[in-house]
Order: sequence, then structure tokens, then C-alpha cells
Amino acid sequence: RMQNSRSKPCSCPSLKLREVASMYFTLVAAFLVILVVALQGSAPRGSDFPYKVPLDPQGLLELSWNVSYPEQAVHFQLLIRELQFGLLFGMSDRGEFENADLAVLWSDGHNSYFGDAWSDAKGQLHMDSQQDYQLLGARRAPEGLYLLFRRAFSTCDPKDYLIEDGTVHLIYGILEKPVHSLQAINISALHRGLQRVQLLKPNISIPELPRDMKTMEITAPDVVIPSQETTYWCYMAELPEGFPKHHIIMYEPVVTAGNEALVHHMEVFQCAAEFDSFPHYNGPCDSKMKPDRLNYCRHVLAAWAMGAQAFYYPEEAGLAFGGPGSSRYLRLEIHYHNPLVFKGRRDSSGIRLYYTATLRPYDAGIMELGLVYTPVMAIPPGEDSFILTGYCTDKCTQLALPAAGIRIFASQLHTHLAGRKVVTVLSRDGREQQVVNADRHYSPHFQEIRMLKEVVAVFPGDELITTCTYNTEDRSRATVGGFGILEEMCVNYVHYYPQTQLELCKSAVDPGYLHRYFNLVNRFNDEEICMCPQVSVPQQFYSIPWNTFNRDVLKSLYGFAPISVHCNKSSAVRFPGEWEKQPLPSITARLRERAPRCPPRPEPQPAAPIPLHLGQLRRD
Repeated sequence: RMQNSRSKPCSCPSLKLREVASMYFTLVAAFLVILVVALQGSAPRGSDFPYKVPLDPQGLLELSWNVSYPEQAVHFQLLIRELQFGLLFGMSDRGEFENADLAVLWSDGHNSYFGDAWSDAKGQLHMDSQQDYQLLGARRAPEGLYLLFRRAFSTCDPKDYLIEDGTVHLIYGILEKPVHSLQAINISALHRGLQRVQLLKPNISIPELPRDMKTMEITAPDVVIPSQETTYWCYMAELPEGFPKHHIIMYEPVVTAGNEALVHHMEVFQCAAEFDSFPHYNGPCDSKMKPDRLNYCRHVLAAWAMGAQAFYYPEEAGLAFGGPGSSRYLRLEIHYHNPLVFKGRRDSSGIRLYYTATLRPYDAGIMELGLVYTPVMAIPPGEDSFILTGYCTDKCTQLALPAAGIRIFASQLHTHLAGRKVVTVLSRDGREQQVVNADRHYSPHFQEIRMLKEVVAVFPGDELITTCTYNTEDRSRATVGGFGILEEMCVNYVHYYPQTQLELCKSAVDPGYLHRYFNLVNRFNDEEICMCPQVSVPQQFYSIPWNTFNRDVLKSLYGFAPISVHCNKSSAVRFPGEWEKQPLPSITARLRERAPRCPPRPEPQPAAPIPLHLGQLRRD
């Protein structure tokens, strides 16, 4: 019967081969159990797991990992400092505990088990029929229990999370009581949380650093972290008088010991050169005491987020700072995430810059791609995935880029609170060539400058198209573009060399076409709404009744209407040329989505957890 059900008998392995495969995987499972029992003792070497992040605010769970691109797999090491009756660890689309992909360690107080599980839309746990979190060992050490396991990027199991480039939302839950089965675990009753990381770090060779390299630390001056969940702290620093031009060639975080779970992200900004001086300041960034002039310190020199390591510039380029035409004033901004509201914690975290007086061949530059900060680009309320696109057109790159082109080596994506996905694609002659950077699980709470896996060459006449996807299901009125946190942005800050005069290459819909849209809405609407020119664009958007017709027409307007292009020099002056009412770039060939690579599979085995010999577990 089995042969009859197959249209191509040749594609099915012989029975003997299948029996051998089945025996092999059974032996592997048995070996893992023996391995788990045997591996009691010293902790694994930290060098085996170069990336590290605390999962919880207290630092009781510490995740380390490495990435194997040849194997297309991630190896995890989870340190549990105070093991109670087990834990859940896993991944989900945006950090939810429903529809999550989980590795679970649980104990009934006498016996412990490890298994690959998934949660359904109601948060109920189920053992996965395909066990893809592969346990490699469990080791007790003085600092706690080390759990080692492996997971392929792609498993082709519909219940599993696809590990891809960009942000990954990791979730954890601590079992504080014994449970007699996986199904008995009540997810909603757990002490639980989430952590965002970039799991798939680029495999970049570290450039050789020069002998005359010096370091400079821009750090907070022993501040007391406020006892509230979220604080943005600002501190002004300055370079020495007469500091000549140098190249920053690397930077790394300096995090005060014990505060690793509180320091969420940090940035160093250089101030605008047109001001001779900036006031000293050390306090919350949103304080009324903060001088307004600090808002002119927005040129990013360095950015770090939790889980990131050192950032290296390519050996041909460095980021210039110091010298004529460069401000001596720097602003450090630290985001403290303190959900447990610790009191009296002191902090001197910041960023260590590595710089050289021996200038490299090229100055690195930063260019803004995406949408102009303008209310003409808006998202209706109640949308689960509304798309807006910003264009850096062929006309602009033709005019502003050197004949030999530029090389993009890093990227920082940016939206406000409604952003869910950001993708920038390089297009040439109407054909998409490659993805510059993509984050399909983007979070506005996790923004870092990411080194690209491969340098992207951009030539005159190329187009850079940045698409952002937004979710406004929790909003009752339109969300317009702008600087406010409840307004929206769609930006990719690309880091490249050699530096050019082009600092901003973005677009927005033509305002005249938007005015026609408002007139159309007025004509088809039952109630009279004021769509008069004297009413601001945000007010016009706020007064639209968001029925299906008005939503669909706005979507199609953004998909066909001409655009206003901002092809700007550093001085915020446009390059000479005609930039209004420009046609949308037409794409004739799109990149194909790569099909996930599925690892070879044995015949299905009954889904069963692996017993672990961890001794009797009990409450502390």
C-alpha cells in the first residue's frame, strides 16, 4: 500500500536504508541521554560562545550562542543561576507566548525532562512531533546549570520559528512549581519575559588595527539610575581643544558590572558645527532642565544595543571626527530599562572609541534613505500591516555618486512605535539586485548599527528602495509622518565609503496628489468634513472616516502617485535639478524569496521528551 501511494517510487529510500536511519537516530537519542548524565562538572569555555545577553532583568538567565553558517545552525548555551523546577526558552514573531516555538526543561520534583514544544493560539503547550531543539548536554557548575542545545535556522516544521537575519524576539518563563507533564504547564502563571537580539551575527573577519591606535571613553559620570522602568539619560562630553582630525576605526560598549541587564542601548552623537559651544548637561533627556541646544547633537558616531559586540570599520575607511568643520561637543544617550524598579543603582556605562591619527584612504559617511519626515505619508488606524515606501531615485544617485560608486558596509533601521518590518533593496535598470538590509521582525525598541554580511556596491543610476510595514491596530486615528513618538518614520541610516556630499536621499508623495485624495474623500463622504487647504494635513487625516473605500484609495495613491524627491547635501540644500512630481521608479523584476533549506529527516518518531539526570529539584 505504501508503494501505491507514491507516484515516484524512486524518490522513496529502500526499507533497509530507512531501518538503518531509524536505528541511527535512536542511538543518537540514547547517546544524548548518556551524555547528559556524564556531563557534570566545569563550565564550557566562553570562547565557544562569543555572543552573550542576559535574558531577565535580574540576570538569573544568561544566554550565550554561536552561529555556524556551514551547518546553518545556532548553538545555544543557557546558564540558569538558580534552577527551580525548569524553564521555557524560545522564539515567537513579536515576543508573544502564544504560537511560540519553545525548548522546555521541566521537573516533577524527582525527574527532569527536556523537549521541543509549541504553544497554540490559546497558549496551551504541545510536544512537537518534530524535535528540532537538539539537546547537547547539561552541566552543573558553581554558578548554576548550563544547558547546551542546537537549533537549525530552518526546520521546515510549520510549528517552528524560521531563524533569519534581523531581530529575533526571545522569550523565557521560569517554572516555580513542579509539574507532572508538559501539558500541565500554565504559561500565563509563569514568571516570564522577552529579550530582543540579532541572533545571526555576520561572520566578519576583524581588520588589523594600527599601532598608533588610541582609545577614548565617553561614559556616564557615576549616575544613579532612576527607579522607573524607562529612562533616557543624556550626558555632554567634549573633545580636547584643538583636537585634530582622526578616524574612528572601532568602538565597543563599556557596561558597569552588575548593570548588564539594565543598560538597554547607548548612542554617541556629535553636535552641529555651526554652534561654537554647547552647555554642559547630565540628566534625563526628557527633562525640562535639558537645554534646547542639545537637540542639535544628532550626528551618530556610535550606537550599541544589548547583545551587540564591538563594531569595526572596514580597513579602507574610518569615521572622521575632530579637526576643522567638526564640533568638539558630543552627547551620550543611554536607555536604561529597569522594569524591576531597582533603587540606588549607580552606573558609569558608555562607549569606548578606538581612533587613529593615521588616516585611512577613505572617510566613511552616513546617508539617510527612506521617507521624508512629513505628515503627507500617513497610516490609517486599525491596520495590521500597512506599507509605506521611500525612494532614493536613479536621478539622484546619477548626480550625486562618484563614477566608481560607494560601498555600504553597515546599516541602522529606524521607525517609531508602529514599525514592524523594514527592508531596503538595491535596484538597477528596474531590476532588484540585492537586499541591503532587512528586518522582518523589526522592533522600535531594539535599534543598533549592524555590520552587513557583505558589502553592497551602489553605482550612479542605481535606486535604493526602503519599505516599512506598520501596525496601528491599537490606534483610533490616523498616524502621520513626523518627529513625535506617536508620529511615524521610515529610515535606513546606511554607513558607507567614500563619503560624498549626498547626506539624504528620500521621498514623499506629491502634496498636490494628496490634496486630490482629500477632495475625493469629501465628495464620497456622507458627512461634510472640512478638507480646506487652510486646515493642516494632520487635521485632514484625523477627520477622515476610515471605511474600506478611503483606506484602499490611500493605499493605491501611495502606489502610483508621483513623488517629491529630497536629494540633499549635508547643508540640507538639494542638489540642483527638478525634484517635484517625479515618477515612481518602476520595478520590472523582483528578487525571489529564497526557499528555506530543510535538513534531512529520519522517519517520524513518537514525540518524546529526553530524561535528564539533574538530581532532585526543589524550592530554594
